[in-house]
Amino acid sequence: MQLNSLPDGGNGWRKIGKIYVSRKEIAKGSNGTIVLEGIYEDRPVAVKRLVRAHCGVASNEIQILLASDQHKNIVRYHGVEYDPDFVYLALERCACSLDDLIQVHSDSSNNSAFPGDPASTDDYKTKLDSVRAMMQDVDLWRADGYPSPLLQKLMRNVVSGLSHLHDLRIIHRDLKPQNVLITKNRPFCAQLSDMGISKPLPEDKSSLGYHATGCGTSGWRAPEVLLHDGHQTPAMDVFSLGCVLCFCFTCGRHPFGENLERDHNIASNKMDLSFVDIPEAHDLFLCLLNQDPKLRPKTSEVLHHPFFWSSKMRMTFLHDVSDEVESEAGKGNSDLLKALDNIAQLAFDGNWIEKIDKDVMDDLHQHRRKPYDGSSVRDLLRVVRNKFNHLKTAPEKVKKSGDIYSCMHTRLMSVIA
Repeated sequence: MQLNSLPDGGNGWRKIGKIYVSRKEIAKGSNGTIVLEGIYEDRPVAVKRLVRAHCGVASNEIQILLASDQHKNIVRYHGVEYDPDFVYLALERCACSLDDLIQVHSDSSNNSAFPGDPASTDDYKTKLDSVRAMMQDVDLWRADGYPSPLLQKLMRNVVSGLSHLHDLRIIHRDLKPQNVLITKNRPFCAQLSDMGISKPLPEDKSSLGYHATGCGTSGWRAPEVLLHDGHQTPAMDVFSLGCVLCFCFTCGRHPFGENLERDHNIASNKMDLSFVDIPEAHDLFLCLLNQDPKLRPKTSEVLHHPFFWSSKMRMTFLHDVSDEVESEAGKGNSDLLKALDNIAQLAFDGNWIEKIDKDVMDDLHQHRRKPYDGSSVRDLLRVVRNKFNHLKTAPEKVKKSGDIYSCMHTRLMSVIA
């Protein structure tokens, strides 16, 4: 009777303990692992089926999830059952992976994070068609190529989930777009998954030591892992995080090239960020992908990077910097003013006044007798500060102009950094 109440009248479903498992495959992993649709205690779940010989991997994943899955950006664990051949983990059912989501919203699915078996190409395309129908109302990039608020939220989710693991002294060891799952209904967010090879750090230790086993997926591993150079630390996850965030930001491109060349390029530090033309993003990826693990930021620091700042926070920061610059102006020999003067041409490539809407400049001139110097970073900062202070009293057509903010976002942040 219980089977009859399942979809299709229970046809093709099996009951293993408390878990009902269908034949419908959601995803496929390594070493015979597959993910199937299922039901656990009347809730839809994803059933991760592992070969019984890999029971240790399943046991490790359960322990990691029990320690970490109360966080909203870690996939939820519900239960486990066994039969003579397999182990069945009941996990939260998600809509798709981050890789799937990026593929269906980019121009081509040929740049997949994991190309898969060519024999299953048709199945993969069918899966992407299903995701495309489910996510057709989702916007990931703005018209100017910058991530939409939703995609930025998903990127923050990935950082938050990884930071939570690191706070618990757990190294994920296999972070990639396929191991980030997307939930659509509670609410739309990203969750880290696949903790089978994750490892907790030994007590009072900051690394796993030279004896730690190999880990990760080709194309997403840190150079120290590929070169067996040093201990395994949370910094290896930070490198993978840089690859994942860059993958999101660039519609599925990888900072170390195509699938077959990535490991070689990572080991050789042949990185290409030429397609990342927003200064804050470029700086963030450089930090995360630093060849030296000791120079990469901690995950707890990543969300404080200007890339994740709101527009209000950026404006407040530049306003405060302008105040500091004006304070420095009273000094006869200011290193800060010299540095700003030296970087001016790189910052705005010519006269910045020509890049700002005429109505905005006309309004600015009304509040200042001395003309602005279009070659001065100090004056550009002063413009940002003055418009920040007087925006409420500005004409409506000036309030609606986005040019001043666009100019500030794409130029000034790189100068101050």
